[in-house]
Amino acid sequence: MRRQTSVLPMLLAAAAAVTLSGCAVGPDKRDPMENWNRAVFNFNDKVDTYALKPVATGYKNVTPSFVQTGVNNFFGNLQDLWTGGNNLLQGKGGDAVSDFGRFALNSTFGLLGLIDIASEAGLQKHKEDFGQTLGRWGVRPGPYMMLPLLGPSTVRDTAGLPLDFAADPWSHKDPTNVRTIGSVVRVVDQRASLLDASSLLEDAALDRYEFVRDGFLQRRQSQVYDGDVPETKAEENVPEQPAVKPTGEGAAQPAT
Repeated sequence: MRRQTSVLPMLLAAAAAVTLSGCAVGPDKRDPMENWNRAVFNFNDKVDTYALKPVATGYKNVTPSFVQTGVNNFFGNLQDLWTGGNNLLQGKGGDAVSDFGRFALNSTFGLLGLIDIASEAGLQKHKEDFGQTLGRWGVRPGPYMMLPLLGPSTVRDTAGLPLDFAADPWSHKDPTNVRTIGSVVRVVDQRASLLDASSLLEDAALDRYEFVRDGFLQRRQSQVYDGDVPETKAEENVPEQPAVKPTGEGAAQPAT
């Protein structure tokens, strides 16, 4: 069974397009807390470099691939429930039925979600959270935020996190020690699935902070609109370019 394809390469591609189009000069109106966000980004980077990444690398190298696939499928199956709820709240009834059908099928015939037979049966997997739902309701993203340990976000998405956490079935799992162990395994497995993409990020980005920020904002906007972003909305996530005054023989001359 193939593991779910990581979305980070798409994030990197979007950020690369922004980077290649030209670097913004001066403060970015999307990121008024840039100094604070950069400090948090550096903190997260240190935690990842010295703790999470080494553990994830060991996990990927030692754990059999079928076990990694089972872990990924199990927690992805739990996520389908809240995804279905968000699709209902967004008025996408067909997608919601598919999400709930996935959960029912994988939880029974898929051995509690360890085997993703729903995808093989043609039920497409979605990924929705309450931040996306708020966006569909017209709530603007607000300033970009870098959250300690959690990573890139916006004011809107951060406001949706408490409900996302509360709606996660694993957050209510008893006993507590089983819930804690499972949560750690979940984080390590997610980080292991991004090892190749993060290496690409380290090799490609001149300013990794801007690279991640720009890619995240574009990707989140695409998620809110299911890939069909209105042109006026798409312009909101394009970094401002410095005004260039033409000089030389080709410069426009004032009318006389």
